[in-house]
Amino acid sequence: QVQLMESGGDKVQAGGSLRLSCAASGSLSNGACMGWFRQVAGAEREGIASIDSDGKTSYSDSVKGRFTISQDNAKTTLYLQMNSLVPEDSGTYYCGVDFPAGMCPTRLLHASPTLDAWGQGTLVIVSA
Repeated sequence: QVQLMESGGDKVQAGGSLRLSCAASGSLSNGACMGWFRQVAGAEREGIASIDSDGKTSYSDSVKGRFTISQDNAKTTLYLQMNSLVPEDSGTYYCGVDFPAGMCPTRLLHASPTLDAWGQGTLVIVSA
């Protein structure tokens, strides 16, 4: 059983940067897709960034070129570096994991993905 906990959400001005972290407890050694997801009030949760067990990353068009997903070497912490933030980036950000590895963009980068575990979310507010 994997448990995830996000941190790093904050209020920031447009054009600023934030780095979100997601601490994972439990075994990911068999390989998994991990990702970051964003949800705003009244809308579905959407995948915005994914990373496979081999380190391959993918992004939604809305964040490509501005956000970077990464993991530490032990694969116990997932990061999301967010640069050039705009008010439309505001929302609750969740990390999630789905087993096994492979085809991560197809499985994660869409609305309302079904995953094996989710974190509790961290709030990001970008002011104009």
